[in-house]
Amino acid sequence: MAEQQQQHTEGQADEDEAYEMVDLTTYARSHQWWSAVFGNNSGPIVEKYSVATQIMMGGVTGWCAGYLFQRVGKIAATAVGGGFLLLQIANHSGYVQVDWKKVEKDVNKAKRRLKKKANKAAPEINTFIEEASEFVKKNIVVSSGFVGGFLLGLAS
Repeated sequence: MAEQQQQHTEGQADEDEAYEMVDLTTYARSHQWWSAVFGNNSGPIVEKYSVATQIMMGGVTGWCAGYLFQRVGKIAATAVGGGFLLLQIANHSGYVQVDWKKVEKDVNKAKRRLKKKANKAAPEINTFIEEASEFVKKNIVVSSGFVGGFLLGLAS
């Protein structure tokens, strides 16, 4: 019995020695398919520019995004607020009768359904957040320029 265990452990040792442990992140960085096609100097285009240029590119794109976000936000808020105001005027004038108990029931039903779907979508959201934070870490200069530009775009 002891002889069989010894042979079994020796067999496992032979199997362990036959396989080489490969760190996939290091392997992927050193064996990128585009390195063979475009050369070792290729990578994200942003990295090829100076820090000032990266901040400027991030700032300009951030300002554009912030400005559009501000304009679209104002239009959406005006539309929703105006629609709600018109419904309240119609309700007060007697054109529309609102069954508030049914509204409350439907809202509670929608809340329950939304909670169920939120629990199912949580892993996908976490994956997206992880990818976004990794992108920000890798491109911190452009990202900081984008945030600054976005805030300026919201303010203008």
